Amino acid sequence: MDRIVDISTDGLHLAIYRGFLTVTKSGEEHGRIALDDIGALIVHAHGTTWSNHVFVQMAERNVPVVLCAPNHAPVSVVWPLQGHHAQGARLRAQIDASRPLQKQMWQKIIAAKIRLQGHVLHANGKEGGAFDLLARKVRSGDPDNIEAQAARRYWKALFGSEFARDQDADGVNALLNYGYTVLRALVSRAICASGLHPTAGIFHSNRANAFALADDLMEPFRPLVDQLVYNLAKAGPVALSPAIKRQLTSLSTFDLQGTAGISPLLLHINRFVHSVAISFEKGCLELELPSLPTPLELAGLGMTSPDEGG
Repeated sequence: MDRIVDISTDGLHLAIYRGFLTVTKSGEEHGRIALDDIGALIVHAHGTTWSNHVFVQMAERNVPVVLCAPNHAPVSVVWPLQGHHAQGARLRAQIDASRPLQKQMWQKIIAAKIRLQGHVLHANGKEGGAFDLLARKVRSGDPDNIEAQAARRYWKALFGSEFARDQDADGVNALLNYGYTVLRALVSRAICASGLHPTAGIFHSNRANAFALADDLMEPFRPLVDQLVYNLAKAGPVALSPAIKRQLTSLSTFDLQGTAGISPLLLHINRFVHSVAISFEKGCLELELPSLPTPLELAGLGMTSPDEGG
């Protein structure tokens, strides 16, 4: 299973040795992981140094290297130039996709997100019945901004009336930032592997955002990050410690039911992004999303102890 490698200790050096990513400090090796086992490489630490070969090997395996700001939000992603044998055709189909198709796709994505938000609330004993209705009200392109209407209810219902989503705040907000960074890295890798380009979004179109498509396609999965953070916040202090980071990176291994049976979230993301690429090529929607997890499955999300990472 692909692992998320997080570099959060200052002053480390990353290099490649015989098929492994090695992590050293002051000439002493602190750890290593097989390159083929890496799903994403996330770097937060100060003073990290690199061998250029690290970037080459990551790119050859379609592994995104995510560089983060102090608030744990990504500020840069190193992106491979090639990712799929049909990349040229896929890129043309993505760029040439009709506006109606993109708006219909956004409708399905936002409806799925809102439906999962309501499911998360209900699973945690909170009032989420209105969210199914809101999901059904989403129209092509979401011109009524039902997404924002749902968000205003959702955050306070899940984390309490005093909570406000703030990307620069500590506590729960910092955990959410980090969890979304992990999710964004998983989606970015799937985009590359599917032959799509991350800049050409279907809804997000900020000219300064080089990963608009990743931001679009991670939306249906965001409530899983919220649930994971909610579980961690219930269990104890919410400082973004190395142990908490390891729990957040375990998101990729969360099992969900889908059309092909039970698979880890990472594979569901890959299938979903692939279905987006097929939709672009065929000119009609063929989106594949996992089934809603059970309340018991949601309650266990992130609560097992993952192996130590890099």
